[in-house]
Amino acid sequence: MPTIARAGPGTRSLELHLEVRKLKARPSDEELKALYGLYKQAIIGDVNIACPAMLDLKGKAKWEAWSLQKGLSKDDAMSAYISKANELIEKYGV
Repeated sequence: MPTIARAGPGTRSLELHLEVRKLKARPSDEELKALYGLYKQAIIGDVNIACPAMLDLKGKAKWEAWSLQKGLSKDDAMSAYISKANELIEKYGV
């Protein structure tokens, strides 16, 4: 199974992002939220938008996943994202 090592700040994130989208099985919601939060933190940094309305359940879940990563540096978030993505690739296959 392919694993992708980090080549530099964000240089492999798109390739890895595309690889994760090809998983044979769908990861759990918790795994997907963790991956999303790490990706947003790595690309943008701390959450910079208001929490979505209560009725936007999907948007609120994504915002909360991102908000949990607040304070984590972009480099640390990218390293964690790559580790998590590789874990999912090994677990579910591509």
